[in-house]
Amino acid sequence: MGMIGGGGGSFIGAIHRNAALLDNCIELVCGSFSSDYQNSLDTGKKLFLDENRIYETYDEMISIESQKKENEKMDIVSIVTPNHLHFDPAMKALDNGFPVIIDKPLTFNSDQAKKLVEKVNETNLPFAVTHTYTGYPMVKEAKYLIKSGKIGNIRKVAVEYPQGWLTSNLENTDNKQASWRTDPKKSGKAGSMGDIGTHAANMVEYLTGKKILKLFSKVNTFVKGRLLEDDGNVLISLEDGIEGNLMTSQIATGEENDLKIRVWGELGGIEWKHSMPNTLLLKLNGNPNQILRAGVDNSYLSDFALLHCRTPSGHPEGFIEAFANIYRNFSYAVNNHINSINIDPMYDFPTVDEGYRGMKFIDAVIESSKYSKWINI
Repeated sequence: MGMIGGGGGSFIGAIHRNAALLDNCIELVCGSFSSDYQNSLDTGKKLFLDENRIYETYDEMISIESQKKENEKMDIVSIVTPNHLHFDPAMKALDNGFPVIIDKPLTFNSDQAKKLVEKVNETNLPFAVTHTYTGYPMVKEAKYLIKSGKIGNIRKVAVEYPQGWLTSNLENTDNKQASWRTDPKKSGKAGSMGDIGTHAANMVEYLTGKKILKLFSKVNTFVKGRLLEDDGNVLISLEDGIEGNLMTSQIATGEENDLKIRVWGELGGIEWKHSMPNTLLLKLNGNPNQILRAGVDNSYLSDFALLHCRTPSGHPEGFIEAFANIYRNFSYAVNNHINSINIDPMYDFPTVDEGYRGMKFIDAVIESSKYSKWINI
């Protein structure tokens, strides 16, 4: 793997690296970790990389690596930069034959996202988007139970994603993460809806297997002087007459990262929350609520969930492991692509198409709030 971004001061870069290395399927061999070359050098040296493969720019990395012999060059590119620096390196990597795994949201805007979809379809290269929460075993179990008809035909879904870290004007300090996430020149047209709303929308579509068709939103900016919204509420209508609501907030004072999703069908409901990721609640009509737990020895779980479990029950798995499931599954897809083997759907991961859906979601949310009307996605 070659990495673009993730240098000193990065929030998510180390998470990506730890996840990629967890299963010994991927090795970090090169990188352009920062626009500041000294930062990139320092990062690469701390990671014990060959100094000749610590590059000044991602253009240089992609160009030089693409000219190496097949068994010497990087095989994949991981992109962990701010949103405005997603599109160009991704396109250049694909143009040079490298599969890509990229942080969400997919791109700076939906026009770029559409071009990436077209490029992936043209090259037929594996492409993953790190919608991390789909990697949790109990999210896999929830998807399996819903698809198998355990809770009947779905009627309603509710998802919320509250955070409190931007409850004050943090972007006016030296906090780099707050600075770029609240800057429309780097983040794009959305703040909280781009940063965490795309995760929430992706979870809705992943669990239900149904697309959001239209939405009605109201986004809010509570912190004075902030250039992008930091809070919002959305009514959503999905395929098959499913209705729902979606809430995101980064000014929910006291909250950490408490993504929560509930799905209700004719026969029962399902509830999963990020603060208790190893637990899934199954609520069947007329029966006591069931508490399902992650763990490789929990024989009542589906194979789909068990393939993504790593530890015995009672030993907590968390964010790194969920991230690692996406990296591992992506690595399998790359190997299968190289060897012309069909991808096993049990080892799934979010693709460029899910990334594009996220960008269309952002467009619809911002337009709906601006004009106070329902918008089709």
